[in-house]
Amino acid sequence: MSRTSAPAPADRSGGSERRPDDITLSHGLKQRHLSMIALGGVIGAGLFVGSGTGIAKAGPSIVVAYALSGLLVMFVMRMLGEMSAANPASGSFSVHAERAIGPWAGFTSGWAFWFLLCVAVGLEGIGAAKIMSGWLPGTPEWAWVALFMLVFCGTNLASVKNFGEFEFWFAALKVGAIVLFLGIGALAIAGLLPGTDAPGVSNLTGEGGFMPMGADGFVVGLLASVFAYGGLETVTIAAAESEHPVKGVAKAVRTAMWRIAVFYIGSMAVIVTLVPWDDPQMITKGPYVATLDHLGISGAGQIMNVVVLVALLSAMNANVYGASRMACSLVARGQGPRALGRAPGGVPRTAVLASSLFGFGCVLLSYWRPDDVFLWLLNMIGAIILVVWIFIAVSQLILRRRTEREDPSRLVVRMWLYPWLTWAALLGMATVFFLMAREPGTRTQLYYTGGLTVALAAVGYARQRMGVLERRTG
Repeated sequence: MSRTSAPAPADRSGGSERRPDDITLSHGLKQRHLSMIALGGVIGAGLFVGSGTGIAKAGPSIVVAYALSGLLVMFVMRMLGEMSAANPASGSFSVHAERAIGPWAGFTSGWAFWFLLCVAVGLEGIGAAKIMSGWLPGTPEWAWVALFMLVFCGTNLASVKNFGEFEFWFAALKVGAIVLFLGIGALAIAGLLPGTDAPGVSNLTGEGGFMPMGADGFVVGLLASVFAYGGLETVTIAAAESEHPVKGVAKAVRTAMWRIAVFYIGSMAVIVTLVPWDDPQMITKGPYVATLDHLGISGAGQIMNVVVLVALLSAMNANVYGASRMACSLVARGQGPRALGRAPGGVPRTAVLASSLFGFGCVLLSYWRPDDVFLWLLNMIGAIILVVWIFIAVSQLILRRRTEREDPSRLVVRMWLYPWLTWAALLGMATVFFLMAREPGTRTQLYYTGGLTVALAAVGYARQRMGVLERRTG
């Protein structure tokens, strides 16, 4: 047993700074767990299913869209990796925002991310239940969701090692599936797959050209690709409970570039090269199944359904874990109900239960109030990940300068071309917000997410001011 965070540097005023994440958790994750969590974190259901919508709107230019958004994500992960290697903490970016900007920033980013993960648990549970109900007609979807919730709540309640083992094997299956898909795709493109001819560039330049829907279609594809990358942040939360936190997060971040390039950009390139972008199966079956069907590989639909199910269950498991650790970290810093901060045996069981129950509540709302309350929840989480990324970038600008002045030896990972690429990333995020405001389909999400962020910031700032007044009067 040991603390999840390294000692914070001395306060500039000469006093000792309060530990930003003062909570005792077990260090049960091994390096193999962390490596596979990092690998699996970039392969989600959004890639297997959601990318079809982006392809249908952007056409072959979806490859460029994923490359641009992937570059932005690599910058964000590099910034987060720099701060997490210098100060590993289960609260990750929330802790860094609190140290860099103030308690209100840690409160806002942390609870916004907790809310996002809990709603996402419900959404992933619904998706997994639909697959199971399709295999076993007549079985109620809510029963499958309840079963999945019980399983992952139980594994997260037992020990962090259980979470690590589940994610290890889930990630291994996802990585194996994507590598196999890329291998088959490469053979087909080269004309070496039996029964297929090399397609050349006919699907890339035909049917309207490389950007068939123009700039507007490309923008929709770009927005879809940005949000497909969500989930990478969990590895920096998990690193705080690994055997070697600094080494673990440094390794995960340093390999982010090739993982993003191979899994996301490589997949999109294979799909749009082999299959016409306007094939209706891209939406109805998903791009991976559509590609395998196009190549005449029997049983592709059921094989990919298994992989998608695993991706959804993996995301549920990771999000219950991430939400519970974020909540526990916030409580440890005086930013939430004390009951959620209890961690007997190094496991925050109350936080796990609360996060699971909130996620299951979202599932019930999807049945009871799909057109108002549930839709309201979906709109609120629409752009939260961008809000989190902005807090990460601003925190890195401040903490990098402070760490270089106070203890440069802690900079095991360094952001490239600091501060210019950090500012470039912030400009990229602002551009995504601008594009969301232009699109009717995403404008509502922007408003709802903005409302949630402002509300959390107001509560966080009020709590911060009350704390200052209490210290002065005390």
